[in-house]
Amino acid sequence: MSFCFGAFRARNSKPIKQTMDGQDSSDYCIFCDIVRGTTSTTILYSDDKVVAFPDINPSAFRHYLVIPVEHVPTVNSLDRIPEHYELVDHMLKVGKDLLSRDAPNSVEHRFGFHQPPFNSINHLHLHCLALPFIPAWRQVKYTPLGRIGFIDANNMLEKLKPRPAFPL
Repeated sequence: MSFCFGAFRARNSKPIKQTMDGQDSSDYCIFCDIVRGTTSTTILYSDDKVVAFPDINPSAFRHYLVIPVEHVPTVNSLDRIPEHYELVDHMLKVGKDLLSRDAPNSVEHRFGFHQPPFNSINHLHLHCLALPFIPAWRQVKYTPLGRIGFIDANNMLEKLKPRPAFPL
């Protein structure tokens, strides 16, 4: 199976559309290109787990995205296991460090993920926003709405916190 842009299909099914380099567009992911360094995107931070860069359409004074190097489609792809908890925790730490560095006078920060079907790209990405929102109406996109819409990064970490193992 192949996952990208919210759809899945069998690998051997006929591609609907191809990218300029002949790649099946349903497998194409712009964030994977950014990870590979094949775009002109300004990289703010990178290590072996994550890459951070400015949002192409910022909604706040500072608006960065932190993405995993490994292609993880959405928050729904994360499980309650130590590796996923540690990944999201690391993404959040990187985002906080970047906003502390680049927006030290910002009084309020917001960190979180859009949940399907409200995510724009199917590659997990943490929104890191140093407020105010620009324009102000964009705050609606980044307001937690319960089980749909935007989920705060700390709430996501709570959902992913591994359960203690109980002896049998």
